[in-house]
Amino acid sequence: MEQKEFDQILNLVPANYYQRGTQTNLLQRYWHRTKINFALKLLSGFTFKNCLEVGSASGYLISEIAMKHPGVKFHAIDAYDKAIKFAKKYYPQINFIKAEAEKLPFRKNQFDIVLCYETIEHVRDPQKAILEMKRVLKKGGKLILAMDSGNLSFRIIWFFWEKSYGRVWQEAHLNPYHYSDLEKLVSKSGLKIVKRYFTHFGLEVVLVLEKV
Repeated sequence: MEQKEFDQILNLVPANYYQRGTQTNLLQRYWHRTKINFALKLLSGFTFKNCLEVGSASGYLISEIAMKHPGVKFHAIDAYDKAIKFAKKYYPQINFIKAEAEKLPFRKNQFDIVLCYETIEHVRDPQKAILEMKRVLKKGGKLILAMDSGNLSFRIIWFFWEKSYGRVWQEAHLNPYHYSDLEKLVSKSGLKIVKRYFTHFGLEVVLVLEKV
């Protein structure tokens, strides 16, 4: 996909989509609150000093996590310029950078934890993005990689969601994977699958991966 077409898809989504949606839409509020609570539960089991979120959008998830971990240095990247500008304004304690997942502006072996929530299905080259996240992880570091499970139930719900409140996401799933496809990508990267969880009544898969 060309850069111009990719940017056009991103620009269909309001910069504050998550902040606004969780206030006005009960389904969005449930989905994202469940996601945040599960992420916090996972992270409570790790000791870490720095954390990167790949695909932060406007900073809704990472800002909630940062509030619970005041001693941790948080960085976040997203390809959507308007969302990054919004995040920088409202969450100055986090280092937000406009960048794509396939080319992370960080040195290798830098982070204890990398988060990638509901992003891998939106990137142009998922395999390259996973390898980049592996590169910036320290040895023994964890990548928490989450995506819709791609099962039949999700596909049906997503079909109707795109035609209603979520119509801004039409054509945004560049890689409409089933979770088994995601695991194949992970296996090619050399990352170790430590745990697999299904949340949101099986509509989302969360993989905890380790750089060995």
